[in-house]
Amino acid sequence: MLAATAVAIGARLALDAMPDTVAATPALRDSLLMTRFAFADGVLSAPPSLAPTFLALDVVGAVTPAMAPLVLVFFLMVVLDATGTLVAVGAHAGLDVSGETPLSRRAYASDALGTTVGALLGTSTVTSYIESAAGVEQGGRTGLTSLVVAALFLLTLFFSPVIAMVASYPPITAPALVLVGAMMVRSVADIDAGDVTESLPAFLVLVGIPLSYSISDGLALGFVVQPVLKALAGRAREVKPVAAALATVLALWFAFLR
Repeated sequence: MLAATAVAIGARLALDAMPDTVAATPALRDSLLMTRFAFADGVLSAPPSLAPTFLALDVVGAVTPAMAPLVLVFFLMVVLDATGTLVAVGAHAGLDVSGETPLSRRAYASDALGTTVGALLGTSTVTSYIESAAGVEQGGRTGLTSLVVAALFLLTLFFSPVIAMVASYPPITAPALVLVGAMMVRSVADIDAGDVTESLPAFLVLVGIPLSYSISDGLALGFVVQPVLKALAGRAREVKPVAAALATVLALWFAFLR
């Protein structure tokens, strides 16, 4: 990311130094580097104010019948995103015991608390992210890792101009996600390739997440297809009522809302 930032700065300076006739060509003028990348106006600054977004909630509007489907969709998205991250990172860290992640209740509770507090503050969603796999790869498998990361995030508040510059240009952070994907793909070996009712939904999840650019959408595809395949294979008894209900809700979501 440091190297990519340096390259982006050099490339942007080079483009800015070009004659106007060259810089005005559509290929350069409309490029992501010219339209998205923004130089930092300093290094240190006071943390950005939360005043414009703090407690700026429309609770009355959110509890109306018309908003109920959207609330349900957002709820499902958050739960599925958290589930995908918890299972993937837990497996990568070797924390799974008999196919289950220990203390998962606490993980969901902390995720829910972060989401709620983040909404009250007006920030983007404060939730678990799959990038945590990078920390696991470096040996971080306890809560101490999270505490150190939290302290570093607090420190970055005072470097917000630089952070905003790096975040303004997606190609700078994209390579980190490629590395995370390479780390996570080793879990594919655990898929039961001999059982199509397991392997096909898993495949749909694998391709659905990157193609839809959403962990929740990819997982939803798997949740919808697996019960159907189980039923078609004469193994409907293996489908738990909760899984069948979730598949129904997600199918309706895809059909009428998504």
